[in-house]
Amino acid sequence: MPVIDMSTLKPVGEFGSKAWGEACVECAVKMLEAANLPSSINWAFSEDYTHPPARLMEGGREHAGYYLIIKEGKVSGGDGIVDEALSIPGFHGKLPWASICNQSAALYGGEGQKQRSAEEQILFAAIEEYVGRENPLGFDINKEGKPSFMLDPVGPWPPEVGAALGEGGEEGNGLHNIAATLQKDSPEYANLPVSDLRVPIFIDMTDKQKADFVKLCGIEM
Repeated sequence: MPVIDMSTLKPVGEFGSKAWGEACVECAVKMLEAANLPSSINWAFSEDYTHPPARLMEGGREHAGYYLIIKEGKVSGGDGIVDEALSIPGFHGKLPWASICNQSAALYGGEGQKQRSAEEQILFAAIEEYVGRENPLGFDINKEGKPSFMLDPVGPWPPEVGAALGEGGEEGNGLHNIAATLQKDSPEYANLPVSDLRVPIFIDMTDKQKADFVKLCGIEM
């Protein structure tokens, strides 16, 4: 049985907000601790959402995002991004807040994740064509010399971690669906054309919506 009872969850904050990130971490830590991870695991997770709305950065926050650290099987985490997490091989994502905010509240399993990724590739390609230059979203350049939202050092998901955070994912549980359930809608997307998985459809936006969305992603024209 999954560790987190989905019926007890409710939206607590916008994507990337302190309240939302802390709630995600609280659930993730419970899930990982319940798995009794072996002491051989040293791995970290972080997601850094760049160019967030100013309202999410109140109180002196420097990053919109959250992190998890597993050292010798012991789990910790918190709001923001810390150097310790970034120094440990794992999953470290960094990309514009606006590019993934809305669709992060969609509930799905494995097939939904594939569909979301495909739709995001269409979105990113449309933005690149509109802006007229490569890598408009400002992804960091990885050790292979290619722009990527994944930061080095990359480390594979330990099977025990993936199993703990993904438990029940096909039935509406798992960390992604937990985070989605905890997320409140952001007003920037209220009138935008979006897919069933809430991914913005750039080609269907008006000229003003396109200009506003590109600006929201932190892209300078």
